[in-house]
Amino acid sequence: MSVIAGGGVGRRIAYYRSVMRPKMTQQQLADAACIALGTIRKIERGERGVTDATLEAIAAALDIEPGRLRADRLAAQSRVREALPALSAVLATYDIPDDGPVRPVHELRAAVAEAVRWRVGAQYTRIAHNVPDLLSELARAYSAAPAALRGELAELLVMAYRSADAVAFKFGALDLSARLIELMRWAVSEVGDPLLAASVAYVRTETFFAARAHRAGLRALELAIDAVSAPATTPEVAARGALHMRAAVIAGRACDASAAVTHLDEARDLADQVPEGIYRGTAFGPDSVRTHEVSVAVSLGDQHVSRALKVAGEWKPPMDLPAERRSGFYIELARAQLWSGLADDAFESLKVARHIAPQHTREHPWVREDAATLRRLKRADVESLTNFAEWCTAI
Repeated sequence: MSVIAGGGVGRRIAYYRSVMRPKMTQQQLADAACIALGTIRKIERGERGVTDATLEAIAAALDIEPGRLRADRLAAQSRVREALPALSAVLATYDIPDDGPVRPVHELRAAVAEAVRWRVGAQYTRIAHNVPDLLSELARAYSAAPAALRGELAELLVMAYRSADAVAFKFGALDLSARLIELMRWAVSEVGDPLLAASVAYVRTETFFAARAHRAGLRALELAIDAVSAPATTPEVAARGALHMRAAVIAGRACDASAAVTHLDEARDLADQVPEGIYRGTAFGPDSVRTHEVSVAVSLGDQHVSRALKVAGEWKPPMDLPAERRSGFYIELARAQLWSGLADDAFESLKVARHIAPQHTREHPWVREDAATLRRLKRADVESLTNFAEWCTAI
């Protein structure tokens, strides 16, 4: 078990505890993390080191990614990459799982719900550390379950595979991501839930993004939209709206402005009918559509970029929007600002994205490209730009 020196880590723990809303006392942190108060005090004073398990417990209590507390911020990145072979091994045996314990279905459902929260919160280290074992357990449960329970367990597999895919895709393991999406498509066929199938179609778009097969991806999404029945309930409205939202972005990447605008308008109309929320694992609602307005504008480029700046001038993502989506908004806004000659604003947007979801920001290819460009263009504040570029491995 590795032990992390306590000095810098302790100061960061004290900082994040102090900026909680409301501010968290040392006693409250100790209670939430199930750690002795004296231990918390010594860690914050730098008088003792912190094990990985203790650090993760403290990070969970503070509701932040453990990597934000580490002295070596790249350690979290390394831990995610080191977990990918274990994830591959689990997928290789999805239909012949090893022996082991299986929790009751209600406990498995709670564990999957937690993995979904990690995904939308861009907490990739937690996913990499915990989800491979969860997938093994779900595979055991599914293989041994009576027919009456298999549909429910297949649904849990879909959601857990999606959390694992977030790590694989964001960290560039595209073959692994494609394998996870195929397993999602297999599992959803066992569920018989058209709305969950729509969410899988939403995720499948990643394979088209990765292959730059944007027109094919748009066709796949339009077929998925046609397969969703006319929306009558809130979940049906959200499922159809999320597909239109995704179709708008990939249409933009395909340089099909007409299709992008049409799908975005459809998504906006549907979003006005439902509250912002997580539906079958996908965030959808008025705020999510607003973030996608920026994404579509950046995807289309040229004269459309001004639309991204206009949206950002009138609106900012609220705190209750998932961290991954909020950070994505600022990453895409930074690109629009950079293209518009607003280098200082672009750098500020990248820093905001980093504060919201550091792992998501560091692994985003646009961040590395734009950080490198900013460093070449600017001469003022070179040190800060260089530090940022080093952090996201742009240099």
